[in-house]
Amino acid sequence: MLTSLQNPLVKQLRKLHQARGRREQQQFLLEGTHLLQEALAVGYPLAVVCCTETWRSRYPDLFAAAGQRAERLELVSEAVLAAIATTVNPDGVIATAFRVAPRQPNDPRQVSLGLALETVQDPGNLGTMIRTAAAAGVEGLWLSADSVDLDHPKVLRATAGQWFRLPMAVADDLINVVQQFRSVGGQVVSTLPSATQTYWETDFTRPTLILLGNEGAGLSPGLAALADSAVRIPLAAGVESLNVAIAAALLVYEARRQRTPATMAAGSAPSPPMPRAPE
Repeated sequence: MLTSLQNPLVKQLRKLHQARGRREQQQFLLEGTHLLQEALAVGYPLAVVCCTETWRSRYPDLFAAAGQRAERLELVSEAVLAAIATTVNPDGVIATAFRVAPRQPNDPRQVSLGLALETVQDPGNLGTMIRTAAAAGVEGLWLSADSVDLDHPKVLRATAGQWFRLPMAVADDLINVVQQFRSVGGQVVSTLPSATQTYWETDFTRPTLILLGNEGAGLSPGLAALADSAVRIPLAAGVESLNVAIAAALLVYEARRQRTPATMAAGSAPSPPMPRAPE
């Protein structure tokens, strides 16, 4: 059992807290039982799994499965696990995974519903959008290279395991991704407070790529100019904007609503039902 905080492995894993360490080692952290379960479920390649004796006793089958998948399996003390973790109260297991990309999206020209995210900086926002996109059936997510790391520890935790299931890629040239999508007739939709059309009035049954930008600055002019249409999300008086992850959720779930068989059979995209008055 590893008990020393000065052990070389402990020092190595602590470096994965930072982008530089993840880049140099080409690995990233998976913290917690749920993320480990999801990684094992899809056969994601693991480098090291560190767990406490208490965790091993609680999850013997998962411990055995991790031993078969990971290159190295180590029992560690509670103090060592806490030193490796980025969370305040780790649940007993931390793994490292290799920076590979088996979930690459299809060619943008073959995607029916996609997300293109530019300069997203908050890891919680990105993780929430990944989780929501996976739940709504989004087929591909492209992230600009100047955004927060796709494998930032907080991003991984915020995805609740859906990180392993959504096709994603970091795009060095997001404009090129958008142009490829448009080249086969797909529509590109952005959000704009001054837009005249609400998001539920847009036809999302067509192949659609949704553009969302930086939390504060929004989309760059070059990317915004590529949108075929801009939509607005109505806000109450005095409210300036919505969180970008909330905006993404509204748009992708409106697309899913319109694409349900009952809605598509009706031949149009109806507006959301009005609330009923109390009886």
